[in-house]
Amino acid sequence: MDRLIERYVEYLRYERNASPHTVRNYRSDLIQFRNFLAVENKEARIDVKSINAHHIRGFLAFLFQKEEEKASIARKLAAVRAFFKFLSREHLLAENPAAAVSTPKLDKKLPRIMTEEEMNTFLDRVAQAAEVGGPVMLRDRAIMELLYASGLRVSELAGLDLRNVNFGDSFVLVRGKGSKERIVPFGSKAKMALEAYLPFRERLLRETRTGSAALFLNVRGQRLTTRSVDRLLKQYVLTFGPNVKVSPHSLRHAFASHLLAEGADLRAIQEMLGHKSLATTQKYTQVSIKHLMEVYDKAHPKA
Repeated sequence: MDRLIERYVEYLRYERNASPHTVRNYRSDLIQFRNFLAVENKEARIDVKSINAHHIRGFLAFLFQKEEEKASIARKLAAVRAFFKFLSREHLLAENPAAAVSTPKLDKKLPRIMTEEEMNTFLDRVAQAAEVGGPVMLRDRAIMELLYASGLRVSELAGLDLRNVNFGDSFVLVRGKGSKERIVPFGSKAKMALEAYLPFRERLLRETRTGSAALFLNVRGQRLTTRSVDRLLKQYVLTFGPNVKVSPHSLRHAFASHLLAEGADLRAIQEMLGHKSLATTQKYTQVSIKHLMEVYDKAHPKA
């Protein structure tokens, strides 16, 4: 089974162009499933042809007993299901034993995102601090302005090269999931922040001689990682923002929700976010509806 897991991982990496984060998670989930089967069957070597739906349900029960989050369990089942689907397509299995296993029902949680007023106040404070701070703050401000202005995934932002930014027409060419490209516009504040950061980027390249094409660089002149973006955003919100738990993805939520609240077309938002399905984009309508209900409850005299 180990050999087949590695074969599937190679398929994800080279044929599906999955992100390193996705590849790492799927491999970890499948190894955990393998280890569960090894303990249950008392065998060091697992024959995938002997695995049935009962084994997979047992794995889910094991995860529930460990009190793992439902979202984590659902992701691990998705990894197992995709693995067996791959083996079936490669004619290594007659059928997918995971197809008959239901995904656990997830708790519906609406994310708490910054309001438009909170977001504007936060970014204005960051801009003021960047004027008197060091050059790294210019980079960080540009990152946060662009995340909110474009709704990019943090992996997409980290993967941007300078040549992907069209300053004349104010848009970025983004390579999203499955290497699909899309064009996303950004506003004047993001443009100003990017232009203020570029001289620092040029100086870094001269000093480090890395020749990196990346838009956002660390102090060593190398491409900034997604983990670094996540860390710096949380630190800035802690310092300048409201008492809200945030991540780069929550800025993506705010981007979509605020556009929707201002009357933007849902399909246009879907295109900018790079969602394959409109159903994925529609979750942002729930956030907006919740906000509208809060406004109604506070403002309507008969609420």
